[in-house]
Amino acid sequence: MLVEDSLVVRQLLIHIVGRDPRLEVVAAVASGEEALATIGQVRPDVVSMDIRLPGIDGLETTRRIMAERPTPIVVIADAIEDSSLRISMNALRAGALSVVEKPVATTNAGYDAAASEICTQLRIMAAVPVIRRRPIGSEWAGRVAAPPPLAVALKVPEAASVLAIAASTGGPPALARVIGALPASFSLPVLVVQHMGPAFMEGFASWLNGVVGLPVALAREGERAEAGRVYVAPGDRHLELGGGGHLRISDAAPVGGQRPAATALFRSVARHAGARGIGVLLTGMGEDGALGLLDMRRAGGLTVAEDESTAVVFGMPAAAIRLSAAGTVLPLDRIAAHLARVAEAAP
Repeated sequence: MLVEDSLVVRQLLIHIVGRDPRLEVVAAVASGEEALATIGQVRPDVVSMDIRLPGIDGLETTRRIMAERPTPIVVIADAIEDSSLRISMNALRAGALSVVEKPVATTNAGYDAAASEICTQLRIMAAVPVIRRRPIGSEWAGRVAAPPPLAVALKVPEAASVLAIAASTGGPPALARVIGALPASFSLPVLVVQHMGPAFMEGFASWLNGVVGLPVALAREGERAEAGRVYVAPGDRHLELGGGGHLRISDAAPVGGQRPAATALFRSVARHAGARGIGVLLTGMGEDGALGLLDMRRAGGLTVAEDESTAVVFGMPAAAIRLSAAGTVLPLDRIAAHLARVAEAAP
């Protein structure tokens, strides 16, 4: 189901989806109200959601769909508008699975790439199982209300110096949960890789900065990673830890098809921090990060993977667990407390 208020863009999306034999448009509506009234009748496998809608906007429409009839949602956003970016990031927090850039005219140089990305995301996300999101005050519940306790052996790295966190599908709200729960006094720099279209990365970093307590910014080449600050990999660039705690921004080839890649970040931490590094791999499709996390564990670092009970997509954490790369496996809401204990306990 396509939700888009602009007739021109709606027809363009119908054309784009129609070119892919694996996709079929079951409904194309112009408002959130129409989407909510129609979704129960057509029962789509996936929804393409415009974020700027008259009346009920895309964020509220996403919230209601996830509360009443959970369906995979791909947000289609104008990446150059700050207000759209903020709404898009909040839609991800409310349950949407990914955000892609709104297509432009067929004569535009970037049209084919944008059209291909839209179809790819719709096909992939259609297969992701989602569950009902329940409001708790102003927040939204995760996939489980109270995950069962897990037996965890607390391993304290020697003089921990850096925390590296990576995520893909479902990552923005997961990162907000983990980083937002770290104490203001958190004593390590935090390096973040999130798979997302390059056009959205600055907006993502700005959004994250507004929802967590620690300061967040896009990482810059050569800057020194400071304690208690969060550094996000820029779009289409690897983020790596270099010598002396300085950051490296690289346009080297993708690793496992990803740039930025979690494995590139984790491997750099293994090289330069060794047993002083902490790596966390959260929700995401595919296997990025698993091999890098294994390098970190072999180097003596502490490694954590998100438990299946809370992961929106268990692909990346599962790959790490299969390789025995994760020294600890925790549900999302227990990861921050674990990291805080480690940082405090380290000499």
